[in-house]
Amino acid sequence: MTATTAKTTVDRRQYGYEDLPRLMGMMTGDEKHGPAATSTLDVLWVLYDRVLRITPDTVDDTERDRFLLSKGHGPMAYYAVLAAKGFVPVEWLAGFGSYDSPLGHHPDRTLVPGAEISSGSLGHGLPIAVGAALGLRAQGSGARVWALIGDAELDEGSNHEAIAFAGPAGLDGLGAVVVDNSSSSHRRDGGIAQRFAAGGWATLTVDGRDHDALYEAFTAEHRGRPLAVVAGVEPKDG
Repeated sequence: MTATTAKTTVDRRQYGYEDLPRLMGMMTGDEKHGPAATSTLDVLWVLYDRVLRITPDTVDDTERDRFLLSKGHGPMAYYAVLAAKGFVPVEWLAGFGSYDSPLGHHPDRTLVPGAEISSGSLGHGLPIAVGAALGLRAQGSGARVWALIGDAELDEGSNHEAIAFAGPAGLDGLGAVVVDNSSSSHRRDGGIAQRFAAGGWATLTVDGRDHDALYEAFTAEHRGRPLAVVAGVEPKDG
């Protein structure tokens, strides 16, 4: 589940978190989904910088961790982080969304090195992540699967089914991070974490801008259960 068709010379320089605003600023156009992108920036950075076992050299390694961006309708932060970590050339960013650019308004796994799935249709990422975690467990793999979803995506029934299945299945190789920027039309009694807890998941709710809190949540013990991290944020640009 990774892109191998895009052939190019990738800039292998490593960029830091402080470079991300500049990298995101290279992407322009009317379909940026700016708030959706900026709300995920810190979560993505902590995952790729401190948690995920994947590098540009291991995108085809069967033991790599898998990251699935279900919230694919706002991929600017994702592209910036992939560029910062050397998966895609920084030079691609300026062409974001143009006709001949690999970086579309929704990620395409056949065009974007490091992208595990093509995404953007709400409600697909978590069910795919459940299937991937099941497959890896059956193979005896120690690789982990993470899915990033938006709070509004939880309105999709496919997510309810994935949540209800993964808990009783004991998929402790699965993690879901829900970026809660209060964009959902339907709030839930007890909050988002309670919905996962009712399905048998281990849950944590943290400040989605606090890198240390995010890291501690992503690496928390949850033996025998999948882990859901609710990252509360307010979009930086509104």
